[in-house]
Amino acid sequence: MTANSPSGALILTTLESVPGRRIVKHLGLVQGSTVRAKHLGRDIAAGLKNLVGGELKGYTELLQEARREATQRMAQDAIRKGANAVINIRFATSSLTQGAAELFVYGTAVQVE
Repeated sequence: MTANSPSGALILTTLESVPGRRIVKHLGLVQGSTVRAKHLGRDIAAGLKNLVGGELKGYTELLQEARREATQRMAQDAIRKGANAVINIRFATSSLTQGAAELFVYGTAVQVE
């Protein structure tokens, strides 16, 4: 995955390095997060889907949006630090209150040649 930075594309990877590139500078931890609450309409649809089984598409879309937003925030953090890559990216979730959860993404900002 890539994101735009002033110097071109920001490389985003879950690997511990960028294949074919050498890390020349370690810039530290970068992170992004978003907190999302359940949506009443999605809850009703999910309750009905629980009766018959199948994918809860409303929640799938909610999680995709949350991952995208958190990743963009992490990428912005990396760009501010002067990175052209973020390695070893990981995602985590936590429940904050009943009906609300945080999606958190973090990685290591680096410069590669």
